[in-house]
Amino acid sequence: MSDRNNPISDAEEESEPFFAARLFPHRSLSQRNFAILLAIVAVLCLSSGLVFLSMGAWPVFGFLGLDVLLLWLAFKLNYRSGRAFEEVAVWPHDVIVRKVSPAGRVHEHRFNPFWTKFRIDRHDEIGITRMFLAGEGRELDIGSFLNPVDRESFAVAFAQALATVKRR
Repeated sequence: MSDRNNPISDAEEESEPFFAARLFPHRSLSQRNFAILLAIVAVLCLSSGLVFLSMGAWPVFGFLGLDVLLLWLAFKLNYRSGRAFEEVAVWPHDVIVRKVSPAGRVHEHRFNPFWTKFRIDRHDEIGITRMFLAGEGRELDIGSFLNPVDRESFAVAFAQALATVKRR
C-alpha cells in the first residue's frame, strides 16, 4: 500500500527487505511448565491449608487459596505482556519499525535510512541498556524488552545492515 507521501514504490515495498527482525520478549517458563508449577503450588497450599483447617485456623486456608489465585493472575499478566513484539525491517529507501501491543494494536514508524542514526546507550557492567533510532527530529526506542545478550546480537546485525544500505 502506498500513498503520495511515501517515497517507496509499490514494487519496492512488496520486495524482500534487506534486513528484517522480529523482536519479542523472552519468557523462561513455558505454558506447560507453568501449569505444572501451579499444580504443585496448589497441592502444597491445599495440603498445608487442610492442616490449618483441622486445627481450627480456617482463615489461613482461605489465604493459601488466595496465594494460588494471585500466582495464577501474576503469570497470566506476564504471559499477556509477552504477546507484544516489534518488527524491524530495512529497505534501501525505508526503515520500518512496527510495534505491536499485547492487545494487537499496531504502531508503525518509518524512517529514511540515510538520515537515521542507530544509537545505543551502554553500561560498563550490564552492556547495552538502550537502543534507539534517531532522525527526522524524533527518537524511537527499539527492543527495550530484550535481554542484554539479545540486545548485543541485534545491535550488531542492525547497525551493519543500516551501514550497508547507506553505502549503496
